[in-house]
Amino acid sequence: MLILTRKMGEEITIGESIVISVLEIRGSQVRLGVSAPPDVTIHRGEVYERICEQNREVGAVALSQADALSERLRTIFPKPSLSESPT
Repeated sequence: MLILTRKMGEEITIGESIVISVLEIRGSQVRLGVSAPPDVTIHRGEVYERICEQNREVGAVALSQADALSERLRTIFPKPSLSESPT
């Protein structure tokens, strides 16, 4: 982790297209501005964690639904046994 000290009005540049500016310092809070291209998503840490958790939950539901569908298809279309010849 890179640790930097910045004063009000100063900036940090990430790559060629992301700029983080210190806009305000009030007590123990710092207000930051982030300039980035539209294709770069920016989230506060706690929001990003919620998004990740929701994605995990959706993935788990989708996987269980896929498993149920797969099982259902196996009962509808069972594998032919090796002794059966195709017609």
